[in-house]
This record gives sequence, C-alpha cells and structure tokens, in this order.
Amino acid sequence: MDETQTFRDGDFCPEIRSVNQERSEPSCVSIKSEWSMGCPPKFSDKGCFPDRRIHQEKSDRETGQNNWKRSQRISIRDQDNASQVDSVVKRKLNLKFQCLYEGTPKQGTQTLLNEIYTELYITEGQSDSCNEHEVRQIETQSRRAATEDTAIKCNDIFRSLPGQDKPIRIVLTKGVAGIGKTVSVQKFILDWAEGKDNQDIHLIFPLPFREINLIQDQKLSLLDLLHMFFTEIKELDISSSEYKVLFIFDGLDECRLSLDFQSDVRLCDVTESASVDVLLMNLIVGNLLPSAFIWITSRPAAADLVPSECVHRVTEVRGFSEPQKEEYFRKRISDQSLANRITSHLKSSRSLYIMCHIPVFCWISATVLEMLLSPAERGEIPKTLTQMYTHFLILQTNIKHEKDYAKTVKDGDMILKLGKLAFQQLVKGNLIFYEEDLRECGIDVTEASVYSGLCTQIFREEFGLYQGKVFCFVHLSIQEHLAALYGHLSFINDNINVFDLINKERLMSKCFNLIKCNSSQQILISNLHQKAVDKTLHSKNGHLDLFLRFLLGFSLDCNQTLLQGLLTQTGNSSHNKEKTVQYIKKKIKKNPSPEKFLNLFHCLNELGDCSLMEQIQHYVTAGTVNKVKLSSSQWSALIFVLLTSEQDMNVFKLKDFVGSQIKADEVLLKLLPVVKEYRSAQLNNCGVTDEGCAALTSALRSNPSHLRELNVSGNILGSSGVKLFSSGLENHHCKLEKLWLRYCEITDEGCAALASALISNPSHLRELDLSWNKLGDSGVNLLSDGLKDPQCKLEKLCLSSCDVTDEGCAALASVMTSNPSHLRELDLSWNKLRDSGVKLLSGGLENPHCKLEILWFSGCGVTYHGCAALDSALKSNPSHLRELDLTKNKLTDSGVKLLSAIRNNADYKLETLRL
Repeated sequence: MDETQTFRDGDFCPEIRSVNQERSEPSCVSIKSEWSMGCPPKFSDKGCFPDRRIHQEKSDRETGQNNWKRSQRISIRDQDNASQVDSVVKRKLNLKFQCLYEGTPKQGTQTLLNEIYTELYITEGQSDSCNEHEVRQIETQSRRAATEDTAIKCNDIFRSLPGQDKPIRIVLTKGVAGIGKTVSVQKFILDWAEGKDNQDIHLIFPLPFREINLIQDQKLSLLDLLHMFFTEIKELDISSSEYKVLFIFDGLDECRLSLDFQSDVRLCDVTESASVDVLLMNLIVGNLLPSAFIWITSRPAAADLVPSECVHRVTEVRGFSEPQKEEYFRKRISDQSLANRITSHLKSSRSLYIMCHIPVFCWISATVLEMLLSPAERGEIPKTLTQMYTHFLILQTNIKHEKDYAKTVKDGDMILKLGKLAFQQLVKGNLIFYEEDLRECGIDVTEASVYSGLCTQIFREEFGLYQGKVFCFVHLSIQEHLAALYGHLSFINDNINVFDLINKERLMSKCFNLIKCNSSQQILISNLHQKAVDKTLHSKNGHLDLFLRFLLGFSLDCNQTLLQGLLTQTGNSSHNKEKTVQYIKKKIKKNPSPEKFLNLFHCLNELGDCSLMEQIQHYVTAGTVNKVKLSSSQWSALIFVLLTSEQDMNVFKLKDFVGSQIKADEVLLKLLPVVKEYRSAQLNNCGVTDEGCAALTSALRSNPSHLRELNVSGNILGSSGVKLFSSGLENHHCKLEKLWLRYCEITDEGCAALASALISNPSHLRELDLSWNKLGDSGVNLLSDGLKDPQCKLEKLCLSSCDVTDEGCAALASVMTSNPSHLRELDLSWNKLRDSGVKLLSGGLENPHCKLEILWFSGCGVTYHGCAALDSALKSNPSHLRELDLTKNKLTDSGVKLLSAIRNNADYKLETLRL
C-alpha cells in the first residue's frame, strides 16, 4: 500500500487527511478507558507529589551538575553529530506533517497544510471535564462573543501572556471532537520542522496515545520507547542539559493506560525500565527529564485525567468562528459562486450552521453539497443532520465502487457490520478499536481496506509499530450515524431491538417472539423509538444524544428513499411518526434537565415537527411572551428558541419575560439555562428575592460560566440575598466582572459577605456598585478590609448615598495607600463626608501606592478647606487623578480658583473637573 494511503482524516479539517498523524475524535462524552469509568482519583491538596518534591529538587540539582560536567566533555564531533540528528528528525517530521489528504487517495488530492490551514480560536481555559454531549457544547456556546477571552496562537502555546511570569512546562489543550486539536499540533510541528518558529526547541517527539496503546503491556525504558519511534536519536544523550525537548501526547481521551498519579513508583533514569503507564506518569510529573516540555491534547470529558496541579497552562480549541466558516468554504471550493450557495444553504438551517464550528462537519457538508448543488444533480438538499450524513454515506459508497474493490462484499453487509461495530463501541464509550473488536462484528481484518473505501478510509495502520493496527471512524458523528442506521435496520429486517443486544440474556427471550406484520410493526418501531428516548434521557453523559437524532430521522420517508438501492430492507419501515412525536412532547412536558429536553427539540426537528418552536417564536418576535401563560412544554420550547437564536447572547433582560402571569423568581428558575449563557443579565427593578438570588448563584457557579455583568439593582434583596451572591462569586467557575446592587437594602452584614468574596481566589470582580444602600461606616470598614487584600482586584467602587462619614473615609484612605492598590475609580457622592473626610482621602491621594484616577464628591458638604486639601494632593508626586467631581458643594470662589488652576496647568494630570 502506498504510504499516504495509510492515513486518515484529522480533526481540524475533516476532509483533510494527515500524513501519518491525523486521528479522529468522537463527539460523545463517555470516552474514558474502562479503568477510569469508576470514581476519579483523589489528589493531595498540597499539590502533585509534595512528599517527593524536596528529594526531587535535590536530585535535579545533582543531575544538572552531572549533566553540565558531561556536556563539557562533548567533543566538536559529537556536537556536529547532534546537529545532524536534529536535522534528520526535522526532515522526517516535515515529510510526515507537511501534507493533508482530502478524501480517499482516489477521491481527493494531497494538499499542503500551509495552503489550507486557518488559524483556530484558542483560549486559556480550565482542565475540568464536561459532562454533556460535545455537540450540545457546540450548540450552546456557538454565539459566545469571541472577545471574551484572550486568544492564543498555536505557536505561542508555551509562551506566557503579558503579565504572566510563571514558566510553562506542561500544557493541556482540550476541545471537542473534530475541532482542530490534532491539526494544531501538526501545524506547530511543521512550523518547527521548517525552521519558522520555536527554534529554541531542539527535538520534538510526537507520541499519540492511540499508538502508545499498542505497547501498553511492554516493559521498557524511556529511551527504548523513543527509539521505537525515532531510531535516529540512538546516539544522542537526550538527558543532557543541552537539549530542550518537547513531548506531544495527542489524544488523552484515547488513552487505555492506567495513569495512576497516586503511584509511589518513582523513575529518574531514562534507561530504567518500567511499564509504559509508569513511564508516562513520571515524565508528566517531572521525575523523568524534569526540564522537558510536554503538550497533551484531550477532549473535555477526559481533561481531568491529569491532575490540575501538574498542568501549568490549560488551553481550549474552539474551532471555526463565524468568518472562518465562510473562509473555509472559499478555500475548499474553487467555484466561489458554488461556495456562496453552500454557505447560504447552511445558514438557512440553524442546526446545520452551528455544527460548522466543527471543521470536520464543514468537510462533510462541503463534500455533500458540492455534489448536490452542481448543475448535473437533482434532488432534495439536506436540511437535517440525518439527511446530510446519509448523503455522505451514499457518496462514500459510490467512491468504493469507483475504486473497484472486490465484489465479494455487498454494500448492505458491509454497512451492517460497520454499524454493529459502531453501535457496540458507542455503548462502551470507545472511539478507537482493535482487531478483536472487528472480529466480534464479523469483519475480516484482512479486508479492512474494502471497508475503508466505504467511509473515507475509516481504518488505518499506526506507523507499522509491531504490525499492530488501530481502527477508527473519521469522526464519532459518523460512528453515531452508522450505529443509528444499524439500530433502525436491525429492527426493520429482523425485529431486533438493539438495546436488547446490550443484555444478551434478554435478547434470547425477546427477539424471536416478535410478530412481523404491518400493524404490529408500526407499534413496535414506536416502541423502539420510545425505548431509545428513555435510554438517552437516563444517560448521565448524553453520549446517545446524536444517536437518537439519527435513529428518529431514519424513520422518515425522505431518508428511506435515500437508502433505497443501497440497502435491502425486508421489513416495512413505514410508521406513524405522530406516536413518537407525542411521546417526545410528553417527556418535554415533564421538564427534565435542560441538557435532556433541548436534545428532544432537535429530535422533533429531525422528525419534521416544529409546531412548539414556531408558536413560541411568534410570541418572542411579537414581544408578547410576558403576556401569555406558558405551559411547561412551552417554557422548554422558549429555552430552545432562545438558545438556538441567531442573535448574539450579549444582554438578557428579565423585564421581557416578567408579567402578571409569572413573577421574576419563577422566570429566573425556568430560564436559568438561558441566563447563564448570556454575557450580561439585566434583572433590575423586577421584584427578584432570595429565591431568585439562589438561582443566579447556580448560574455563577456553572461550568462554564459566561456571565460577566449582573445588574440586580432595585430589588429587595437585603443581606441574605447578597450572601447568596457572594457564595457564587467565591466559586472558581465564576468569572463575573461587574456587579450592580443599587437600592437593594443592603447593610453591613451584606458587606461582610462581599468582602469575603472579593478576596476569594480567584476573584474576577472589577466593578461593584452599592450605591443607595444603608452600609454606614461599619459596612465600609468591612469592605475596606477586603479591598486591601492582595487577592482583591476591584478597580471601581460606587458608594453613593451610603451614609458614609469621615470614619469610612479613613478606612478607604487606607485602601488607597495599600500595596498593591488596584482601585482606579471611587464614587462617594451624597455622603456626609464634609471637609474632614475629604482631607483624609486627600492624604491617600498623595501616597505613592495610590493609583486612583476618578473621584466623585458630589453633594458631600465640601467647602474651601476641603478644596485646599485636594489642591495639595493633586500637586503631589505622584498623583494619578484624571477626573474630579465636586458638584453640589459649597466651594466658594476661592475654592474653585484653587482647583481650576490645577486643571489648567499642564504640569498636573487633572483633565476633567466638575464644579
């Protein structure tokens, strides 16, 4: 077989087939190996192996000294040899990663990565696993503003951002299946091999987990492991301090090794043999080659397999942005008119266009629509996922015929066997398979090439290592589609409910007793659908969500027509879809968790029933939602409509939904899945109480938390409500930056809770408005204690009309002079400060640590004496004040002259003066 034919599509551009490196990633969540299906390991609060750090540091120093001495003995000839080896490795990696394949070798052409690569949106994130289907993650996060987080370029993955001075040795990059993790790795390696970037790295060792799985039972040293993949380095001492090496472990979610980070087995010698899992664990922890850099990629569900204490940076690949989707189709399709038609069609179906955030789906769509929208083709253009993937399956089958494979394997038999494999491995949560998995489904491994022709080289052999083979689908959405087709055909042809296959003893008593008649067939296929719905709703991780959409979609006549000629169906597939529709609506009415019923609405779309959504969309468009009493099903539909709207989720306004029919707290509880997806929630003057605050606290704690601004002003919250907010602010998932609590009847008791939240680690709050509350000096003192803490990063504080006197001013002056002081804006308008309070604050302005830029004293009883104190402060070095508001005070002409002279003097920094 030609070398390039052994490779498969990668997860950056599904059409793209990477030379030797690309891998597919499924989109279900349950992808951990069997050993990790139980309880997750527990880690010490003191960090990663704290009891070994002292010994490790000593060992590292000794090793470093020995390496330095050894390096002094390296001859010129040895250095030349090392340089030659580096060049050989670069050439090898360049050859391996420079090209991508579009389709199968005869279907498409070899494409240079640099010609088609589009810089993906990569941000810093957290290593938490996510317990929902990855397609669901894409659907709910697709409209998040791209400016929320700091973008990181692929080649800068090991470089600190501005303001970050900590060294980065281990990076964990996560992202859903097909989003671009592997091709990002490929691009990094290619740029290094071509001498374009990261030239301070001497050697890069890409070691995908799916290949390491093939030798998981071996006992060898780290050098032995590397020599298997890179024979060129046998003469090099990679433990030498002169080498800066990078290990790339791609696909942590595919790992079948038991990475036990609680193990006491410690390796420090690269020549010492151990099991592969022990080798990798010691390498990641830093016992082996402590100076080596490590890059790990993973899908979200497996991201926490490596303890967070061992990871220095977590990044997230978020796929294509809206402009990049269109850019992809322009690059992929040479006929720009056709490319525009494809983009327009995808935009007309929200469910399809959202999926285009995943590059793999862009490839599938481009492959299908390029054919169907050509002048020579006629037929219905796919508008649902089932239609799109079924067209793709037919297209791949046609390609198989063009390759003139042996006629001994019929299309129907091949699809059923692959479908069985897909279903069995989907239930187990596996995304890669081995020879024994294929044999269980009646697939002859020697005929794998025949099957590969069906679905764009589904199978490939890994590097030829130990003659072992690893098999996979291009993407798990394809696996889910085939699994659903298998489930549908098993019932139609043999009256077998595939869910009974999971429990074989139940199968024997049921599958042979089914009656094959049309009337019972209609009832039974509805039963199959109902059982599939129930199984999906009871799934903890949502791994059957997409499978269910496909299964229901296959029951429609339009999809049955597509399959005619491809498959032989002995049963009658027609049925009354209304029974399935009503069953789904019944489940929606019971209002399960949002993650569950949102998928049910997608199922209704696949069945062609949009009645609920259309009715709610009418209310939303007309602005009458708050005037109608909605049923539980309609509330669920409202959530679905809002979450799948084309509008950016920037500002949620509670007033739009609160009316005589329903109160604010109830709306918040019902629309919580929506609220937490918005960047800003405006809940002011809506009658929110403690019950609503509890719901909002849940939103602040959600993972991920998208809320950045929250306005709850004008609600009678009291200190109890503020305490609830504060508990949310302290959560590490909370990223809230601005909080408005004006006119909320907060007292000093609430201030104590807020002070605790301000010093939580991390605290992202930058702006806090507590104006028109009864805080008093005692409340301000409590807040000041929090503001002085180094963990507090608050920059703007509004305390207008809060009963503050000179006692509170003294506390705030100490905040202004604390080190560090982050406060930049302070509003004390309409308080009883008088000249004594202003003098205290003026003393703070003169302090070198004070960085205050904006100060409001409107209506504070200030006279000429207060102006004199401010005059002295503003002339101090340094004084950073840019804006000063003294309106509604008794300054007199002399006081005005003093301050006006400063504003008009270029030697001082005051720019805006309101008198």
